[in-house]
Amino acid sequence: MNLLILGGTTEASALARALAGRGDIAPVLSLAGRTGSPALPPIPHRIGGFGGMEGLRDHLRGERVAAVVDATHPFAARISSHAVAACAAAGVPLLAFTRPPWAPEPGDRWTAVPDLDAAAAALGPDRIAALLTVGRLGLAAFRGAPRHRYVIRTIDPPDPADLPPDSAVLFDRGPFRFDDEVALMRREGIDAVVTKNSGGDAAAAKLGAARSLGLRVVMVDRPRSAGRRREADTLAEVLGWIEGHRGAP
Repeated sequence: MNLLILGGTTEASALARALAGRGDIAPVLSLAGRTGSPALPPIPHRIGGFGGMEGLRDHLRGERVAAVVDATHPFAARISSHAVAACAAAGVPLLAFTRPPWAPEPGDRWTAVPDLDAAAAALGPDRIAALLTVGRLGLAAFRGAPRHRYVIRTIDPPDPADLPPDSAVLFDRGPFRFDDEVALMRREGIDAVVTKNSGGDAAAAKLGAARSLGLRVVMVDRPRSAGRRREADTLAEVLGWIEGHRGAP
């Protein structure tokens, strides 16, 4: 069974490890290539895009892919939309391996916003120190709020042209520990944390740290999910779904 995994997340890595060494399934993990030094999987992989929906559709047909698991980031709306359309066109079953979104807990001070521009505006008119954990590609939105001091945590170097004027960049990769997050926020004098609602455990410690320190959290809501797809949020569900399609032509 030729299986394509659209990855780049901890969920995709867990699925790759679970399928490594199987003789009845030939999985390939596809990485978009946006991270400069991705953790490589124990299964065959490819790096780079497909050339839009049509390119992905042609890949599915040319490689005789029997099923696709979309385990991309919850904010990777474009590739998820392409996967829905390409799988429908090629007649290939599709499952989205999603992580549940975070939900506020007692003591949280969340402000939910629809996008990064709204997140920058939500920081308010008075100068504060904000910890940005939104990835390197959306930082330009915060140039529209230059009065604040920003501490930006990212895996890869951002484009200098995207950086707000008063900013410092920290290079780090999760998972993060609660105590380390508290120490970081205290050391930098953070007043607010800005993050996307990615869900999962690897980056959740910052929310507990912000709660314990009484800090504001500006939470960017997930984009509307691609329609016409089945979803699962546990590895066991995904493996069961793959087994159900293993004998499919």
